[in-house]
Amino acid sequence: MAHAPQIKIPATYMRGGTSKGVFFRLQDLPASCQVAGPARDALLLRVIGSPDPYGKQIDGMGGATSSTSKTVILSKSAKPGHDVDYLFGQVSIDKPFVDWSGNCGNLSAAVGSFAIASGLVHPSRVPQNGVCTVTIWQANIGKTIVAHVPITDGQVQETGDFELDGVTFPAAEVQLEFLDPAAEEEGAGGAMFPTGNLVDALEVPGVGTLEATMINAGIPTIFIKAEAVGYTGTELQDAINGDPKALAMFETIRAYGAVRMGLISHIDEAAKRQHTPKVAFVAPPQDYVASSGKPVAASDIDLLVRALSMGKLHHAMMGTAAVAIGTAAAIPGTLVNLAAGGGEREAVRFGHPSGTLRVGAQASCEGGQWSVKKAIMSRSARVLMEGSVRVPGDAF
Repeated sequence: MAHAPQIKIPATYMRGGTSKGVFFRLQDLPASCQVAGPARDALLLRVIGSPDPYGKQIDGMGGATSSTSKTVILSKSAKPGHDVDYLFGQVSIDKPFVDWSGNCGNLSAAVGSFAIASGLVHPSRVPQNGVCTVTIWQANIGKTIVAHVPITDGQVQETGDFELDGVTFPAAEVQLEFLDPAAEEEGAGGAMFPTGNLVDALEVPGVGTLEATMINAGIPTIFIKAEAVGYTGTELQDAINGDPKALAMFETIRAYGAVRMGLISHIDEAAKRQHTPKVAFVAPPQDYVASSGKPVAASDIDLLVRALSMGKLHHAMMGTAAVAIGTAAAIPGTLVNLAAGGGEREAVRFGHPSGTLRVGAQASCEGGQWSVKKAIMSRSARVLMEGSVRVPGDAF
């Protein structure tokens, strides 16, 4: 009986923000995987260790959570004014598919660093000391991200004293600018508010009619009030993820919201689109204790937000959802803005399960249509391991 040997593929395992993923240069992938399609998806599934009916991804690089079941493919950009093209694949843990429908804001923090270190940014663009500005084309959603990466002695600086709640150790700060982040999702007409309303009455069978702010910014997101579904906004992961009925409820809300946003035509399609949209619940600020045991005072935050990713409550906050939070907070009348006290604002600090995060956004209204120029936040990134991943040669 013939056995397929394992093959080696150059790769780097990186943390970006509160996520981890396997990074590849497009040119290093097997030829059949350098184009979108079944071969590429099969390869990435095998790299991560999916689908895994045990839900552990033991035979792969995944960490059995939505935050650690991620892949990134980078290449030099052919788009004028951009350094690198960034393609993100969210790998399902227990099902055989890769979701390409959105971006990962957390891993965006690692894209600039990886691009510089792997030669995808021209050396003339990298200072000996200072900050290298890397202009990234986010290919999943067709948007520009600008990463400001610290450089010391000609190399990416990864260590530092910047602390990010949800990440155990401090590192160097990477500032990200998400330019014109309103997502141009298919079926949504490119509108920030695809329904045309800041707040909608969303009918969800078995749940009721919920007030909802449905926004395309950073990533399509459905915001509801925590109290409307029996929560306070101070919940940690176990309160939601240990409750199958709660998870089913949120998935139903997500499916019906996706239909209202024009992202899918029928709720049955939501199962094949796990990465987007996100669903989150918001509440006015109050004291709570974060998952690390750190107390968070109501006076230190503007509002509380809890968000679900890939069917589970996120341990901190997705970077793209943070963009949606910052954008919605900047627009008077959204549920996010009202939870933060209402009025005009250009930045908010919100409480999430692991602590707090500040995000800024500049929004404006012209002719009755809201737009946002950019959203800004700081993350950090670090190489965890580099070399090659191995997969069976007949895996793709």
